[in-house]
Parts: sequence; C-alpha cells; structure tokens
Amino acid sequence: MGRDPGVTIQARTVPPASRPVASAVLLAHDGPEYERVAGLSRLFPHHNVVLLSPGSRSEWYSANPAYAAALVHDVLPSLPPGPVVGLGASLGGLALLHAETTYPGCFAGLFLQSGSFFTAELDPQESGFPWFRRIIAFVQTVRPVAARVVLTCGRDEENLLNNRAMAGRLGAPLLEVPGGHSMVTWRDALDPHLHRLLQEVTDDRDGTVRDKAGAPGAPAARD
Repeated sequence: MGRDPGVTIQARTVPPASRPVASAVLLAHDGPEYERVAGLSRLFPHHNVVLLSPGSRSEWYSANPAYAAALVHDVLPSLPPGPVVGLGASLGGLALLHAETTYPGCFAGLFLQSGSFFTAELDPQESGFPWFRRIIAFVQTVRPVAARVVLTCGRDEENLLNNRAMAGRLGAPLLEVPGGHSMVTWRDALDPHLHRLLQEVTDDRDGTVRDKAGAPGAPAARD
C-alpha cells in the first residue's frame, strides 16, 4: 500500500557550529518552535539538529499511521549519519513513540516531554478531541521499545498522571519538573537530561563505557 501523499514533512537541518564529530542527530517535532524558544541549535552545537515543521499537527501527531510511515520512510533516510534521537512535546512526543512502536528500532533514543498519552480513565476531559479514540487505542498497546527513552512532565499539568502511567508501561524514567504544559517548561527540562541521552546513544553506537562521572572508560566488550 502506498503512503498517503497528503503527508509531506518539511525538515530543516542546522549543522553543527564546529566541525562535526561522530555524534547523535537530534530530530525535533515542532522544531521551529523549539528553536525559537529553546535555541536547540545553540544548546546542542555539536550535533546536527533537524527541525520538523508540524504541518497538520493535530491530525499528523495523533498516532497517525500515515504520518509514522512518512517520518520513517521519507525523513529518516535523508538525515545526516548518526544515531537519531527524537525530541517531542505533547502530541509531538506521542507521535515519536507511535513511530518507534510501529517501526521498532527506527530511533536510537526518544526524549518525550509531557506526552499526550491519553487513556479513557485518566483523560475523559479530552474525549472531544477528534482523534481521541485513535490515541487511546494506541496507548493501550504500548510496551517497552528498542530505543532509549526519557520522559519529562511538569508537576502542574493534566498530563502528569498519564505520563506516570506511560513511564511504567515503558519501564523508562520520568523526570517530574516544575511548571505546566508549556514550551518554557520543556525548554527548562532539556539540560542536562537531553545532553545525557544524546551522549548515551552515541556511546551505544561506539561501544564506549563511561564511569559515573561521565568520563569515557574502556570500550564495551563486543561479541
């Protein structure tokens, strides 16, 4: 079956400020807004930073199979070399997890902020959202994924309970941070946690073992 021609994802890559080293690629849903508020390319100057425009955001980011297919088959193969870490907030985080679940291993890491992981029990107030049923059907199927996953969520927002539930489903850490459902909260939660995830997936590729202080040690044993 062909992919939906209505899903055309616009991507802009900001190259590293200095000569690139072997490192992870950071791909951001709602990329232009993350760049405007958080300054992603300045915060992560040693990485290729890929900014994805949201397009028809509510429809595309709501566990949409056509969007996941376009992301995995059209966008990911065009990226610079290196393991890819996906960054997304709210529905943008949901869409990344949906893509990784549908196409296991397409991401090396996921940094999911205040994901819209709706359930019928925890989020009845969202039942009027057009794709609510599609989201809750997907959330019910989620199990641990191949990618390294870190979740963050503001302590003052409605999504906190469903993020706690999702962290349990994934067996992944949830960082509960001050603030609500806003880009400012998401910006403030990036450092140092996203830096650490980017380093971890780079080390996974290279087989580097680091001590508790983050210094490189001997390469990991390989079969």
